[in-house]
Amino acid sequence: MLFRSPPRNLVATLIASFVVAYTVTLQPASADAGFQRWVQQFRSVAIQNGVSGATYDRAFRGITAPDPEVLEKARYQPEFRAEPWEYFDNRVQEDAIQRGRQLARQWKPWLDRIERQFGVSRYVLLAIWSIESNYGEVLKNERIMRSVPRSLATLAYADKRRAKFARQQLIAALKILQTGDIDVGHLTGSWAGAMGHTQFIPTSYQAYAVDMDGNGRRDIWTSIPDALATAANLLRRNGWRAGETWGYETAALPGGRKFPGGNMSLSRWQSIGVVRANGKPFPRPSDSAELKVPDGREGPVFLVTKNFQVIKRYNNSDKYALAVGLLADQIAGYGGLVRDWNRPFERLSYTETEELQKRLGALGYYDGPIDGKIGSGSRAAIRAFQARSGMQQDGHPGKEVLRRLRGN
Repeated sequence: MLFRSPPRNLVATLIASFVVAYTVTLQPASADAGFQRWVQQFRSVAIQNGVSGATYDRAFRGITAPDPEVLEKARYQPEFRAEPWEYFDNRVQEDAIQRGRQLARQWKPWLDRIERQFGVSRYVLLAIWSIESNYGEVLKNERIMRSVPRSLATLAYADKRRAKFARQQLIAALKILQTGDIDVGHLTGSWAGAMGHTQFIPTSYQAYAVDMDGNGRRDIWTSIPDALATAANLLRRNGWRAGETWGYETAALPGGRKFPGGNMSLSRWQSIGVVRANGKPFPRPSDSAELKVPDGREGPVFLVTKNFQVIKRYNNSDKYALAVGLLADQIAGYGGLVRDWNRPFERLSYTETEELQKRLGALGYYDGPIDGKIGSGSRAAIRAFQARSGMQQDGHPGKEVLRRLRGN
């Protein structure tokens, strides 16, 4: 069938309809009258909790609709469950290690002062900075960073599961604005309100924020000393033990034996066959430790100490605390694991992973960031390429996939 151009009056009608529709989508004020009523009604709640009317009005000036991306992220519940190697490969990798060492040199005078004042290892602080915000790179991404008052108001208004948390955090955020520590234009954070280089929620900021650089403001958004000192203050006040490690990798567990749960002294663990992977003695044999087997007996095994539990006060996850500890050790130059994770493929280096993403993108399979980190988008692209290439569709970023991509 031949294609015929539509009559001029139809073209004009279509153009006019498009202009009207486009204009309507740009109208922010009438997008959600219910949200505007909620913001107005919550004003009295905020005032009753110590927020001035002027501060509240300043925070919500120009905010007339909930943030749809916040609601999308709040609704999204990923079905994918990360295997240990997937979690750690994205966090303990060459780029994070090298940048951590470079930043350790760059910020040495401040890290010296923070370490003296709080007793927390600089390498642990650098690892937290890396994992929380990619050493601050996330803060430059406008697609990720958003208005904290708008994000929290969105959750309080439209997410029943998070409404109580969001209201509490919103009042705390408004009080931060009221103190003058940050202006409203820079009061930004993640979709759930985590803020700054070290990703503090507002109530945690209130509890632990530090003005390390002495300029009168506790600014974890633009002051690296303030951000790192704030993280150090959280760890110290939750029981960090200066001069002690977070834990040790152990050798393979003796087969056919059950090991007790809970804490025992390192000397007691050693007496029943749990010894360090590097063959060295435990430097503090009387310290209490707990056995962690995150990848089964065939993977790396750890004895973790009090400081491991303190790191979990930052994020209550064994994987998170292990990632911080392992990355910190490598930034400090202690080397990697003696026994690797049970990875069902040959691992790519960071630069090879970037190459993998670039090649998948060039073939039209991938349109995400070239960041050397394998997320759901990269896995979906790998599976699509594997399907076309007649490979097993497991989504694993292995060397065989890269070799096939290089052959295209």
